[in-house]
Amino acid sequence: MKAFLVLENGSFFEGYMFGANAETLGEVVFATGMTGYQETLTDPSYAGQIVVQTAPHIGNTGMNDEDMESRKNWVAGYVVREYTPIPSNFRSTRTLAEELIKDGIVAIEGVDTRALTIAIRDAGAMRGGIFPADGLDEPSKEMLDKVSNSLQMKGLSLSDQVTTESSYTLPAMGESFARVAVLDLGVKKATLDNLRQRGLELVVMPSSSTAGEIRAENVDALFYSNGPGDPEASQDQVEALQTLLKEGLPFFGICFGNQLLGRALGFETYKLQFGHRGINQPVFNSESGRVEVTAHNHGFAVKLDQDKAASPAGFGNVEVRHRSLNDGVVEGLKCLDIDAFSVQYHPEAAAGPHDSHYLFDEFIEMIRSNLAKKK
Repeated sequence: MKAFLVLENGSFFEGYMFGANAETLGEVVFATGMTGYQETLTDPSYAGQIVVQTAPHIGNTGMNDEDMESRKNWVAGYVVREYTPIPSNFRSTRTLAEELIKDGIVAIEGVDTRALTIAIRDAGAMRGGIFPADGLDEPSKEMLDKVSNSLQMKGLSLSDQVTTESSYTLPAMGESFARVAVLDLGVKKATLDNLRQRGLELVVMPSSSTAGEIRAENVDALFYSNGPGDPEASQDQVEALQTLLKEGLPFFGICFGNQLLGRALGFETYKLQFGHRGINQPVFNSESGRVEVTAHNHGFAVKLDQDKAASPAGFGNVEVRHRSLNDGVVEGLKCLDIDAFSVQYHPEAAAGPHDSHYLFDEFIEMIRSNLAKKK
């Protein structure tokens, strides 16, 4: 079936539908990963977004249960150059189209994704929609009106749509030495696995959990996960973090968790023009002097021009430990006077490089040191 991808600036791209036979709206963004489309689709951070894959062939390896990053596919829509309907991989148990239909996700193939990516890069991420278009030569006014009237990502809170409904506990893989609260803002399975493999028992909690509810779990540290939406719309999570930081609870945050730590420390966040999405982003670590190749999925960032600054919220000195080598965006914060740090990218890297796995080990050492002080 013929379909249109319509952008809010009035431009459109023709293609053919695969996946659910319906229409969808969302923020149109591009992801540059050459592999790992299943991990992209099942990453909760993509909720509310129509994802454009810059890799030309998608669907080659099918879908399987082992590579799911969460309980379902989260993208609002999917755009590819060429869909491969017959997968060729011994791990495949179903096709990509079957998976998208199951979760009601609208997808379009046959799109000139290079031209579309350039348009987004030049104009910035835009609202858009995928619509059935049989018998039409161009989009209708109704289609454009739906796109123009759709929600903006700025100011949008989405963590409540992707979080767990109730708390649950995951045992450590091997002997447990500490218990950690994980605030599920859209957490990925690979993140939980990396924490459990290092001897942590996890209590995964809904995004609405208060400081009191987290404290009641008798945890030794706190972790804020990745997730979708605007950090400015997550004041409750920021206030809970501020309370627990004042009480001395060690903290580690990833992606959305980095933005919320930034806001808890008193810094501002802002929306990037087209964001960072891919598994090949170079980041400089000023502490080690090394460049790390990292996996990203974020449209917002912490605003901090200098490399060291005092926390406006009274948490001491803060260092920008990581910056993007492409555009200088803050990619990691380290508090120098309290036990807290965060990174904007995804160190669990599924799919992607493993340059940043050491961050989980740093979290472990922080927890061990804090426990030793208490003794």
